[in-house]
Amino acid sequence: MQLDEAKEKLIQTFGALGTSWGVTRTMAQVHALLLLSEDALSAEEVMDSLQISRGNANQNIRSLIDWGLVRRECKVGERREFFVAEKDMWRVAIQIIQERRKRELAPILQALQEIKNVSGVGDEEEKQRFIETAEKLNHIIGQADNFLDFVVKSEKNLLISTLMRLIPKK
Repeated sequence: MQLDEAKEKLIQTFGALGTSWGVTRTMAQVHALLLLSEDALSAEEVMDSLQISRGNANQNIRSLIDWGLVRRECKVGERREFFVAEKDMWRVAIQIIQERRKRELAPILQALQEIKNVSGVGDEEEKQRFIETAEKLNHIIGQADNFLDFVVKSEKNLLISTLMRLIPKK
């Protein structure tokens, strides 16, 4: 497989998996394109490469900037903005973990805290089942959040060496 063909396949695969990751297909493709690019790209270059509209390119680049995965870069003598993706995959993973915690875990943990004290008239048995379910959810989601917090705060080498010790050898 030629390099250009391999890059295109990776970009398309990122796009296909994007919705599973909680982002749009195009956002994942733009991220993959910028990850694979040695040089910073302009919005026009992103548009041309992915065959998307200016608005779509700009919106997805802004989203990637909001996620902390892409940054603006200026080039001397150029009026256009250029964009470059973080290339350190550990930093990319940590940034994605932080954003997903903020967008997905924090709201459910907040909601579980708000519904902790159920009151009012009603079936006591049903109320008790509801409370138990909410507590179990809070426990498991809280543990996941604590683990992700540990990962975010860990040094790359420490975490990887710790995880490797946990994996049984064949």
